[in-house]
Amino acid sequence: MDVDSIRAFCLAFPNATEKLQWGDELCFKVGGKIFVMLGLDTLRICFKCTPTIFSELIEREDIRPAPYVGRYKWVMLDRLDVAGDEELQDLIRQSFEMVSARVPKRKAIRKGRKKRVSSRARGAATTSRKKKRR
Repeated sequence: MDVDSIRAFCLAFPNATEKLQWGDELCFKVGGKIFVMLGLDTLRICFKCTPTIFSELIEREDIRPAPYVGRYKWVMLDRLDVAGDEELQDLIRQSFEMVSARVPKRKAIRKGRKKRVSSRARGAATTSRKKKRR
């Protein structure tokens, strides 16, 4: 997979967004939480995986625990061709599923939709408008 195909694949997930952070890191997020980091200057990719898969992957050449987040079972592939396309897509899908499962439901709502306002908040706004009119 190349940068464009990884980007298209990541953005195809529900509510997925992208943001360029920390200089050259293209971060793919769901509900504000990162599920894939893609290095653009030095092509590399990081993602979360299960403890079993983490242990298997770091035994392979050019795959290591990701800096700073390796203790949370994130791996870094130093080259994009370390894994085949299907395997990499499956690993990215698993990362998305693990991260999105931990996102509160209200944060997972697409940004374009309106937020629901609780009846308590609506009542407070109505009360304050009535006071201003007096």
